[in-house]
Amino acid sequence: MQRTVTAHMELKISGRTNMVFSIAAAQSAELISESLSFVLDGVPQESRELVDRNGSRLHEFISGPGRMIVDYRADVTGRSEPAPVEDLDLITYLRPSRYCESDSLLPTARSEFRGLSGHPLLTAVTLWVWEKLSYVPGSSLVTDGAARTLMARRGVCRDYAHLVIALLRALDVPARMVAVYAPGLSPMDFHAVAEAWVDGQWWVVDATRLAPRESMLRISTGRDAADIAFLTNHWADLTLERLDVLSIVDDLPVDDASELVQLG
Repeated sequence: MQRTVTAHMELKISGRTNMVFSIAAAQSAELISESLSFVLDGVPQESRELVDRNGSRLHEFISGPGRMIVDYRADVTGRSEPAPVEDLDLITYLRPSRYCESDSLLPTARSEFRGLSGHPLLTAVTLWVWEKLSYVPGSSLVTDGAARTLMARRGVCRDYAHLVIALLRALDVPARMVAVYAPGLSPMDFHAVAEAWVDGQWWVVDATRLAPRESMLRISTGRDAADIAFLTNHWADLTLERLDVLSIVDDLPVDDASELVQLG
C-alpha cells in the first residue's frame, strides 16, 4: 500500500509568535520521500523537530509577523507499527481528560454497555456513537467535550472520537486520540479517530465511518484534541486563511465496520 499525503497552509501572522506544527507523518511511517517548508514573506524559515513519546513529530520555531506559506508532502509505503506503548500510557489513557470526561459519562456507559467487554464492546460503542450522532460540519465549538457532544447529538470527527474515548475509558478500556491523513475522506481534511487497547493491541475506532481505516496514516497521538492539534501558537495572533489537505492511496480498501483494524 503506497500513500501520498500533502498539506498546504496560508497564515497571516500579526506579530512575533512561537509556532508548533504537527502535520508530518509519525516517526514510525515508512517514508519513500518527504518535504516540509515554512516560508515567511518569501524567506524560508528553519524549524526544529521534536518527537514525543508516542512518535508524534512536532516542528517548532519562532516567527515574526507577515504571511507564511506551509507545505508538506510525503510518500509512504507499507503499514507502520502502532505508536509504542509504555505502562504509564495505559494509566494515562484510562484517566478523564479535558475533552473526554469519562467520569461524567460513567453512568451512561454502564447503562448502555453493561456486560460487554473486549472486541464486542468496541463494536457496540462504535455503532452506538454512529447512530446517536449526526455529522454536521461547523456544529461544534473547539471547546466542546464528549459530554456536550452527547447532549447536542451532533459534531465532527474530533467530537465522535472524544465520545468514543470517554465511553471506553469509563468502562476501563484505555483509549486515545489520533490525528490521521485519511484517503477516501470527503471533503478532504485532517481526520481524527480513536484507538482502544484490547487484548494487548491498539485497535482503531472511527464512528464517523467516513474513510477506510486500513489506509489511514498516523500523524500524532494523545489524550484528546489538546494533544494532537495540527497548529499551536503562543504570543501573537494568527489567522489561518487557507488549508488544503490531500491524501491518496494506490488501492483504496473497502472498510467493514465490524472488522478489527490496526492503524498503520
